[in-house]
Amino acid sequence: MANVMKIGFIGQGYVGKNYADVFEKNGYSIVRYSLEKEYVENKDAIKDCDIVFVAVPTPTTPRGMDMRAIKNVLPLVGKKKIAVIKSTLYPGATKELQKDFPHLTIVFSPEFLSEKTAAYDAAHPFSNIIGMPSRSKRHEEAATQVQKILPKAPHTLICSSQEAELIKYIHNGNGYAQVVFFNMMYDLVRAQGGKWDVVEGAIRNNPFISDKYIKPVHKGGRGAGGNCFIKDFAMLRISYENTIPHDVEGHAKLRSLEKKNGMLLAKSNKDQHIWHGVYGTHPPKRAKKKRT
Repeated sequence: MANVMKIGFIGQGYVGKNYADVFEKNGYSIVRYSLEKEYVENKDAIKDCDIVFVAVPTPTTPRGMDMRAIKNVLPLVGKKKIAVIKSTLYPGATKELQKDFPHLTIVFSPEFLSEKTAAYDAAHPFSNIIGMPSRSKRHEEAATQVQKILPKAPHTLICSSQEAELIKYIHNGNGYAQVVFFNMMYDLVRAQGGKWDVVEGAIRNNPFISDKYIKPVHKGGRGAGGNCFIKDFAMLRISYENTIPHDVEGHAKLRSLEKKNGMLLAKSNKDQHIWHGVYGTHPPKRAKKKRT
C-alpha cells in the first residue's frame, strides 16, 4: 500500500536522484524537478508536495558560497510546507534561509553519499541528522516528521541547524586531512625504501586507523579531489578563520593542508579545474630549490 504523503525532490544529480529513487521504492508518491528535460515540466507540481528535499549545487567560489540555486528554488515550495536542505551549507546558512522564507519550515539534513556508491548509501544511511534553525514547535514537529520518513539508520539525531552544518563540514574535513596525511606517508615510506602495499596492509588491519582514505593514488591522481572535498575544505577554513580570528596557528595549519593538497593535485594533474573554480587560481606547485 502506497504512502499518502507526497514528497518532492528538487535537483536530480547523484544526491537528489538517489534519494528520490529510495522514496519511490518505499512507496511514496514523489515529484522530481530539475532542469533536465524529463523533469523540467514538474516545476509547478512541487508546491503540492508535503515535504520537499532540496539537492542543488552550492559551490564554493573565491567570493564564498554561491547560494543562488537554493534561493531560486525555495519559492517553488508550497506555503507552510517543509523544505529539507540536502545541499551542503555553511554554518548559519539555514537560519538565514529561514528568515528569507518565513512561509516555509526549513530544516537541514546533511548527506553522506559517496558518488560511486550513492545508491547504496542513500538506501542504507549510517546516520540521519536533522538540524533545526530554531527550537520552535513547528520545527520540532517537522524534524520528527522528516526523521520518520528517512530510510532507517543506526544513528539518528535532531539538533540545531548550525550543529548539523558543522557535522557535514567536519566529516569532509576529516576525510580531506586523512587523504593529505596518507599521501605524505606514502612518499615517506617510498623515500626510505619501503613498500607501500606492505604498510597499507598493516593499516587496514589496525582497528585504531580508518582505512577509508589510505589510497594515495585515487581516481587517476594524488590528493583530495572531487567537487565536495575541495570546495568544502575551503569553506571550512573560511568559517574557522572568521569565527576564531585570533588562532593564527590554526589558520596556518588549515592553509598548509590546502597548499599541500594543491601541490599533490597539480603534480598528478588531477581535478585542477575544480580547484580553479573554488580558488580562482591554479593549484600551487612546489618551488624549485635554488642551486648554491
